[in-house]
Amino acid sequence: MTGLAVARPATGRWLLTAVALAGFLTTLDNTVVTVALPSIQGDLGASLAALEWVATGYLLTFAGLMPAGGRLADVWGHRRTLLTGLALFTAASLAAGLAGTIGLLVAARLVQGAGAALVLPATLAVLAAQDERRRSTGVAVWMASGAAALALGPVAGGYLSQHAHWSWVFLVNVPLGAAVVALAAVAVPASRPVRRALDVPGVLASVAFLASGTFALIHGGEHGYGSPAVVAALAVCAGSGAAFAVVERRAADPMVDLRLFTVRAFAGGVAAQVLWGLGVNGVFFYTAIFLQGVLGFTPTGSGLAFVPLALLVVVVTPLAPLLERRVGAGRTVAAGLTLVAGGMAVAATLEAGDGWGRLLPAVCAIGIGSALTMPLGSAVLGAVPQERAGVAGGVFSVSREVSGLFGIAAVGAVVQAAGSFATGYATGLLAAAGLVLAGALIALRTLK
Repeated sequence: MTGLAVARPATGRWLLTAVALAGFLTTLDNTVVTVALPSIQGDLGASLAALEWVATGYLLTFAGLMPAGGRLADVWGHRRTLLTGLALFTAASLAAGLAGTIGLLVAARLVQGAGAALVLPATLAVLAAQDERRRSTGVAVWMASGAAALALGPVAGGYLSQHAHWSWVFLVNVPLGAAVVALAAVAVPASRPVRRALDVPGVLASVAFLASGTFALIHGGEHGYGSPAVVAALAVCAGSGAAFAVVERRAADPMVDLRLFTVRAFAGGVAAQVLWGLGVNGVFFYTAIFLQGVLGFTPTGSGLAFVPLALLVVVVTPLAPLLERRVGAGRTVAAGLTLVAGGMAVAATLEAGDGWGRLLPAVCAIGIGSALTMPLGSAVLGAVPQERAGVAGGVFSVSREVSGLFGIAAVGAVVQAAGSFATGYATGLLAAAGLVLAGALIALRTLK
């Protein structure tokens, strides 16, 4: 009995470590490559269009395949899907680091995204199988690892490309990925696969819907939403979205049971996550430009500005489940989103000549507030049946990715419409803060 009591917490810690590292690795590749693009262009002689695909190809397959990855986690088993995705991601990272042509690099990035699309929903499905307390703690750590990865990506990418070689932006994933595969193989328990058909029409329609929508959001800001490629992508997105709704309503065993969205906590949690992503990702993207172009920060200094945010997310996250148990998920998440919105409002007042003294309060509020939103994931997973945990994890994960793209596009539209970048940035931040406050109200009304 005593041995069993000791073994359980150890297993839980190793499982949590494996899941957090898997989430960190796959999320890091969202942003780690952006600073290395000039070095890649110089080495491989890539065109600007090809560089766009290096940066966005990963997001395209990552977001487009995530619900399908969640379904596979339910059908194949959580551990098998997680290990397959990690192995695919690691092998593709090696191929990207060794790529001698831009075409091979783009292809490797697309495969990387496909591997990540298997990993992220499977990690959430693994956590959903834990008891309520462990699930709450595990999802909080999982979300914190993702937030830290988003903030640290540009810093890590800039350091590696400046002091080593751009290939190490990808090659560093190889030993880390192999270590996580080994750890997950031991620490993650096997789950019993659900005996269900794969719902191929639903998978195909969801992939077409998300991939075309992601393409339109990424390239619309660059080339205009009236360009032929973007208009075609929007048409495909609308058509496949309608087809997906029809297919899922008629399917005997749908990939995404649309009735999940009638569950108050599930729908409210996903909506609050989307509104957080709309605001925070626009801030991440345009603040780096604002710090250098308006406040006069160096590239290194602008990257370091996000480090306190990442550190606060990591430090405060363990407190979120404790606060959740005392006051409830709804109040905890609402308080966090209100803090994030307040930080954005403070950042909107920054102007030329301001330095760290004015910037840090905004960064700290956004970091602490983001940490307090961590109960969102646990609330969403706890609202669905265990056999749908993979799909629920896929929907929750893709809401984070796609909302980020929407946030960048929305803030970008405000910036372009304004007379100056500084004015547009401030206006965009205030609009984003309003969206985050709406998320706070939704969380307060829908979560326990």
